Amino acid sequence: MFRIAGHSTTTARRTPRRLLAATAAFLSLSFTGAALPHSVAAATEPTGGSVSVAPASPQVPAGVTAGVAVFDRQTGTFTEQLAPAATFRSASVVKLLIALDFLWNRSPDTIPAADRTRLDAMLRSSQDAAASHYWSTYGGSAIVERMVTRLGLADTAPPPAGYEGYWGYTAMSARDTVKTYRHILESAPAPVRDFVMGRLRQSTRCASDSFDQHFGVAAAFDRPWAVKQGWSGRYAKGNCGSGSTTAARGIDASAPASAGAGDASVDLSRPALHTTGTVGAGDRSIVAVLTLHPDGTSYGKAYTDLGRLTRSLNVPGGTAPKGKWYGTWGQDVAVRTEPVVGDNLLIRLPAGVEVLVGCQKKGQPVSVPPYTNDWWAYLPQYGGYVTNIYISHPANQLPDVPLCTDPK
Repeated sequence: MFRIAGHSTTTARRTPRRLLAATAAFLSLSFTGAALPHSVAAATEPTGGSVSVAPASPQVPAGVTAGVAVFDRQTGTFTEQLAPAATFRSASVVKLLIALDFLWNRSPDTIPAADRTRLDAMLRSSQDAAASHYWSTYGGSAIVERMVTRLGLADTAPPPAGYEGYWGYTAMSARDTVKTYRHILESAPAPVRDFVMGRLRQSTRCASDSFDQHFGVAAAFDRPWAVKQGWSGRYAKGNCGSGSTTAARGIDASAPASAGAGDASVDLSRPALHTTGTVGAGDRSIVAVLTLHPDGTSYGKAYTDLGRLTRSLNVPGGTAPKGKWYGTWGQDVAVRTEPVVGDNLLIRLPAGVEVLVGCQKKGQPVSVPPYTNDWWAYLPQYGGYVTNIYISHPANQLPDVPLCTDPK
C-alpha cells in the first residue's frame, strides 16, 4: 500500500496524486520543491555500538553486483570477502593510484603549490579536473601499468581499447583496493602516507561535482574513518550543498557520454557506486565495497543499497552511529540548521535516500495540503533537521525516535 509520509492524524484519507501535484509550487517556494512520494519503505533497523556482531556474510541487496573485502590490520586477516577478485570500473577510486604515481619519487613537502592544491582537491572532494590533469600529463594508461608493477596488483588494468583516455574505466578489484591501502599505510614513505590519508580523513561531504559522497563507510561508521569513494553512471544531477541544483551531470567526467558493456570482465554500462577506506583507531580495518546497480537506478537508491550492504559487514574497530534508519521521499529535500523554513539550508538529500534519524522535536509546521506536520527529524550525520513530512512513515511523530534534548 502506498502511503504519504508524515500525514496528520486528523486526516484519514490518502492525498490524491493530482492534489499533491497541485501543491508542488507551494513546496518549491517554502521547502525546496519536493516531488511526489513513492514507495520507499521505512527502514528502522536498530543501530549503535560495535558492529562486530554483524552477519557472517555480506548482505547484498537484490539486483546489486558486489565485490567486497574487509581486512583487519590488527590480526592480519580478512573478515569479509565476496568476489574479492572481481573487477569493476574504478570510477574515482583510481585517483588513489594517480596520486601515488605522482608522489612515487616526490615528497609532498617539496612539490609545487599548484600540485598540492590539485592533489588536495582530487583526494578530498574527488575533483575530476585534477585527475585528468595528471592522466594527460604523466602517461595515461602508463600510470596504471606502473602502479600494477610497483604494488603487485593482480586484477588492476588500464582502460580497455578505445577508452584509453578515460581514467575512470581502469579496472580494479576489492582485493587490489585493499592492497593499495596497505601500501599507503605500511610501505609508503611517512610523508606520503600522512599526506594521502590526511586528505581522505578530511573528505568533503559534497564532492566537486555536487554529489553527496559520504555514503557507505562514511555513513555506516562513526569516525575515525578515511574514505575514497567512486561513482559513475547516468544518475540525476548532484544536488549537494546549499546552492541551486545546477551541478554537473551524473556521468563520471572520465567516461564518454555513452559506452558499451566493455569486455566480459569489466562492465562499463551499469551505474557504479564504490566505497573504500579505513575504519577505526589506527586505521584498523581496510574496507573495499565495489558495486554495480541495475540500469536506471537513481543515485539515492544506489546510495541506500550500498549503505545497507556496508552496514552488514564485520568491520573490526568500527562503531555504528546511534539512531534509526528511515527512507525518505521527495526531490531536493532540504536539511536545515534549525527546524524552521528560511535562509538556513545546509544541504539537499539525494532523492529517496535512507537517512539516520537521531532524535526529533517540534518546529515550524510544514504543509502538504491537506496534511500538516510540525515535527522535525534531526540527522546527526548532516548536522541538521528535515521535516518529518519527508520521512517515509505514516505518523507525524516517529514512534521509536527519542526527543531531542540538546540545544539543537
